[in-house]
Amino acid sequence: MVRQGLQILSDISWQVKKGQHWALLGANGSGKTTLLKVVTGYEWPTSGSVTVLRQSFGECNLPLFRREVGWASSAIEARLPAHESAIDIVASGFFASIGLYQAPSEAQWLRAKEILQHVGADHIMQRPFGVLSQGEQRRIVIARALVNRPLLLALDEPCAGLDPAARESLLADLGQLASSPQAPTIILVTHHVEEIGPWIGHVLVLRDGAVLAVGPKNETLTSRVLSEALGCRCEVERLGDRYRLNLIESRSRAPI
Repeated sequence: MVRQGLQILSDISWQVKKGQHWALLGANGSGKTTLLKVVTGYEWPTSGSVTVLRQSFGECNLPLFRREVGWASSAIEARLPAHESAIDIVASGFFASIGLYQAPSEAQWLRAKEILQHVGADHIMQRPFGVLSQGEQRRIVIARALVNRPLLLALDEPCAGLDPAARESLLADLGQLASSPQAPTIILVTHHVEEIGPWIGHVLVLRDGAVLAVGPKNETLTSRVLSEALGCRCEVERLGDRYRLNLIESRSRAPI
């Protein structure tokens, strides 16, 4: 993918099978968010082909396709109206709108309440979005992405900015969601291996817009792969069913 003369992504080959949950890992600027936008139909590759949920881009109706994909990101979060209630924000997901401009049906209101309860946010459904904590806002944005019962859920750094307790609470809830029978396929974008829980079975690691490693997480979350991805010496340590990254030698810096 080329944008304004710059190569953003190159030679990406990635297949996600039904029932799998993936982490998309890489340093800042490695192309994670851009690749996620391609998968969700909000960016168009300059070459190659993209098929998601058995729909080929260029042949499918993208607006209809996007209704089958849930996308939660800080970019969406920042655009949502601060004065609208949490449940209105969630209900806007039925129409893929930034703000609620259509009247949801009774069934849609019931679904919005159901999904708020599912993400542990039913007690804040009537509060204005702008007064919620960052962790609460994150749950509302994820609920908005889930309200249409998507087949694919894309989460772009959902734990960014959260304190450790809020992060662990959100990750636990995502684990419960992933284990439910009706769970969508989930792609979690992060650059923290600590956020890759046991429910994630596969990892794609990017470096400079290209695939560095792809496959089962026990094969991709290695010290060698992460050292190359981050451009510094590091050690990946497994702690039970979670991982931790220890920096051995940081990136070299120019003298101040």
